[in-house]
Amino acid sequence: MTRPFPHEIIRHNIEQEQNMTQSTFQVQQIDHVELLVPDQYEAAKWYADVLGLHIIPEFEFWASDGPLMLTTAGHGTKLALFQGEPKGSRSTAGHHRVAFGVDGPGFLQFLSRLDDVVVYNQQNERLIRQHVVDHDLAWSIYFCDPYGHLYEITTYDYDFVQQNL
Repeated sequence: MTRPFPHEIIRHNIEQEQNMTQSTFQVQQIDHVELLVPDQYEAAKWYADVLGLHIIPEFEFWASDGPLMLTTAGHGTKLALFQGEPKGSRSTAGHHRVAFGVDGPGFLQFLSRLDDVVVYNQQNERLIRQHVVDHDLAWSIYFCDPYGHLYEITTYDYDFVQQNL
């Protein structure tokens, strides 16, 4: 028996979703992830340099006593940066790691930027291409921000990355 490809699994899930009744509640996506950082604008620069996120101008006024909101170009992924003491490596009831999904070309683009942007993994080693992890159906690379929050860039465009890595 062959394993289904990720796009076949997603297609199956979409078909199941379309068969659900109107009365069934379901979230649409994660809106944002909240993070504690010592300086919101310094952190925003790091997220811009490393992940390509930018400040949402319409919500920037919140930053004085709330979050500084960052987003992707399409506003699909957002981070809410709150001023405070980062959790770092301390155990927490919050999230363990946030994984950002990209297509195959985006994954390779992230890897190519590692020569110019300094990013470290959890072992405090500078992130390099050799840190990529092959999950058989997906590729991932794991790292952390300067405040100890754990991240992953992952793609299910397995064949494309395998041919171009």
